[in-house]
Amino acid sequence: MPYVALAVAILLLVFGPMLYVRWTMARHGGDRPDFPGTGGELARHLLDEAGLHQVPVELTDHGDHYDPVDRVVRLGETHFNGRSVTAVAVAAHEVGHAVQHRDGMRMFGLRMRLMRVLIPLQRAADVVFLVSGLVAITLRAPVILLGQGVLLVGMMALSVVVHLVTLPVELDASWRRALPALENGGYIAPEDISGARSVLRAAALTYVASALMSLLDIARLRRIFR
Repeated sequence: MPYVALAVAILLLVFGPMLYVRWTMARHGGDRPDFPGTGGELARHLLDEAGLHQVPVELTDHGDHYDPVDRVVRLGETHFNGRSVTAVAVAAHEVGHAVQHRDGMRMFGLRMRLMRVLIPLQRAADVVFLVSGLVAITLRAPVILLGQGVLLVGMMALSVVVHLVTLPVELDASWRRALPALENGGYIAPEDISGARSVLRAAALTYVASALMSLLDIARLRRIFR
């Protein structure tokens, strides 16, 4: 029974944040015809206010994000064209990242440098896994599979580091950038501020959930190779 309770606790710890994020986004995602504009329109307005006229706002199918390479804010359909507390909060959050980039935020720059390392390494690791797997099967050399496991754990550990660096960047975008912009600019009514705060908290928790998932994967691999 203690093992069952521990397993349930781990599942809640790992998947709880993900479920909370989805529930919160849906809870505050209802259409609000009384809002003066969509999430995309608010993002454009906030960027202009920040002097970032050259940063476009685009529709995307790949999740809401700010791309620091192309310097563009991208929003999904429901947030780009939506009029909801979730839409405007997410839009303000992504604009917050653009402002971080403009201001040269140290942790934002560190995350960019880590991502420049992580992405090529992940691509190289995919090739190594494919080739070494075929070699291990052909030569019947289990030691190669052990090397694969060590490499995989290393990649996951680096991914956890990136998530941990990302978390303060996300918190800053939510609490120091997006929320003050929404409150001080009067873009949403006072009674909607608590909802926007919940959405912005959920936006940061997505990276907590990702880090916990990576740690769980590392723990699984550790047990396999013990």
